Amino acid sequence: MDSEHGWSTDPASDARLPLALYRAFSACLLAMGELARQVEPDSFLREALFMLRGIVPFDSAWWGEVASGSAGAAPRNLLHASIGLSASFADEWNRTMAPMDSFAHSSMARLGTVFRASGGYPGPPGDVADFIDRHKLHTIMAITVELPDSGLLFFVALYRDSPHAPFSDMESVLFQEFVQHLVQLWRHRLADLHETISAPSLDAFALADRQGRLFYLGRQVGTVLQKEDGNWRDGSLPAALLAACQDAPCSIQLGGAKLVLEVSGKLVAIILVCHHSRRAAVSPRELSAAMLFAQGHSYKEIARLLCLTPATVRTYLRNAYNRLGVTNKVELISALSAPMPGQS
Repeated sequence: MDSEHGWSTDPASDARLPLALYRAFSACLLAMGELARQVEPDSFLREALFMLRGIVPFDSAWWGEVASGSAGAAPRNLLHASIGLSASFADEWNRTMAPMDSFAHSSMARLGTVFRASGGYPGPPGDVADFIDRHKLHTIMAITVELPDSGLLFFVALYRDSPHAPFSDMESVLFQEFVQHLVQLWRHRLADLHETISAPSLDAFALADRQGRLFYLGRQVGTVLQKEDGNWRDGSLPAALLAACQDAPCSIQLGGAKLVLEVSGKLVAIILVCHHSRRAAVSPRELSAAMLFAQGHSYKEIARLLCLTPATVRTYLRNAYNRLGVTNKVELISALSAPMPGQS
């Protein structure tokens, strides 16, 4: 128990699961594994938390990605989703609560630790107390962890309306184990997706729908979005990038960087293109077609040389243009002439 703030972090050592609850939780984890394979990436986290709700009841939940504050700066919630909270909740937290939310700051400082609080807000009347009352956050349980390879942190917070309905030691243990499995499955899903697109790393791409809602964000792409719009922080795409999503596959110059947009099912993958990694982003067959095209060969000649159909050649060239971030043959020749990483 934190005597100053009134929250607890460590469950009792004798928190044991009844057999029926153990079996129910095991079934929940198995079902979540199947869920990760079956649903679209934009649905997985929400559906998984609804599964948890059957084991650890809650009235509302909030989750997403956050950049911890540095050099005295407040943390920033860069991507979010919720169950049972208002649409303005995350934006209000970013604008007014982030600098003073000691609970969130402590969670980010002790990654992998479950924090719990109940019994009502112990502090003085003011903005924090009003925020808790307005959104019915009287009982809370939260954890922040690293989202591997993304460069950002991932958090999940559960809430109950009543200050007299604390999360128990047993629920704390279940919650911690659940989030570990959730993050691992989410990371595997992202890694599978990463293999199908041209992003050099998980921190250099993002995933959104065509309405501009973000479902995954890598740190490097987040930096570009913040550079484009210093006030950007609400989990949706800036207007220029949202407009480009309607034309995917395509590329766009934004925040001083080149972003390539690729279609991934019903979603759009947003990829940061590093100049020196452009050729590495293109598959060998696409690269062969692009180099032959740059040398002056026609579609028909390329198809004959590579034993392909002209239609496949057109597809390869379109992909190469998008992944190299070029729009014409002159730019293509320049991109193909750039040295590969490690070459002088």
